[in-house]
Amino acid sequence: MDNPMATPAQARVDLAAIRHNVALLKERAGGAELMAAVKADAYGHGLVPSSRAMLAGGAAMLGTAFVSEALELRAAGITAPVLSWLITPGEPLDEALQAGVELSASDEPLLDEIAAAARRTGRAARTHLEADTGMSRGGSPLAAWPGLLRRALELQAEGAVEIAGLWSHLACADIPGHPAIDAQLESYETALKLAEQAGAAGSHVIRHLANSAATMTLPRAHYDLVRCGIATYGLSPIPEQGDFGLRQAMTLVARIAMTKRVPEGSGVSYGHLYVTDRETTLALVPLGYADGILRHATGKAEVLAGGRRRLVAGRVCMDQFVIDMGDDPLLAGEEVILFGPGAQGEPTAQEWADNLGTITHEIVTRIGSRVPRVYEGWGP
Repeated sequence: MDNPMATPAQARVDLAAIRHNVALLKERAGGAELMAAVKADAYGHGLVPSSRAMLAGGAAMLGTAFVSEALELRAAGITAPVLSWLITPGEPLDEALQAGVELSASDEPLLDEIAAAARRTGRAARTHLEADTGMSRGGSPLAAWPGLLRRALELQAEGAVEIAGLWSHLACADIPGHPAIDAQLESYETALKLAEQAGAAGSHVIRHLANSAATMTLPRAHYDLVRCGIATYGLSPIPEQGDFGLRQAMTLVARIAMTKRVPEGSGVSYGHLYVTDRETTLALVPLGYADGILRHATGKAEVLAGGRRRLVAGRVCMDQFVIDMGDDPLLAGEEVILFGPGAQGEPTAQEWADNLGTITHEIVTRIGSRVPRVYEGWGP
């Protein structure tokens, strides 16, 4: 964008912070490699620039939820290994295999669909088999796991499939001490032993279980590869234990659209949930729930404006919300910070999440496409 300040708002993404976070996570992972999760437009930070920063920081692989995301990476010229793990029937698997995308399978029908694509393209499908170790979401139940292993080995003998990974996902790693953690580790070990007994766990097969929280706190879950998402963007996977030295990458800013003086007793925005208790200056911020600013931020979230924190005054609208400046000066065109790393006294994404009763993942991934991403910190 030639003149990004011409836009009413922008999400500034510090790519140097992403590189720092990946390097820190690699250190915490010990000898394990790191897969950076870049699904959902890299958690709202921008898929391609963030992915390049992840790789520059030392990530060995990238992970996407959908095949379409992986193909977007390939179209941008990114050649690093990419795994896609959420595959529904009828997706463009031929195109994925031709692009060298690795695929995950949790049941035999999907495995057979992947193999059919491999036969059509003449490209063996590098496939990661997912076990359900207690998340009860994706993955093969352990009762069906031996059958999935047998089918994968048959297809591998045919040359249609290469078993590239054995993996699962932790449900409660962000709740240290939760009994599900040990239970899932035991289930995963059982899945690995069954794979070894079947002959599907060779030295080339990647074992991966740990997410961001487990990377930080559970060394025994690191295995060959850790999969890190939220922490790579500088947001703590376990806020109660601090920031772990991570650096928040996104700063959300907007330029004031207008200001005006209003008398005491003025109702503000829909429903008049906020009524001024004195003559005051109101300022209009051009961001709303269409841009990912949750409607229930009304009266709960703060922004930094004119050197001070200001509460969202009145109902958040589709495209805008209001702040009360009192008698402090603020002009149209001046910048307010909704959230950032906190270095200037602005709220952090974690504060927004805490105030709105959610998690940072939701705060950053909801920022909509009307808000351009502006990248900083790409230099050495």
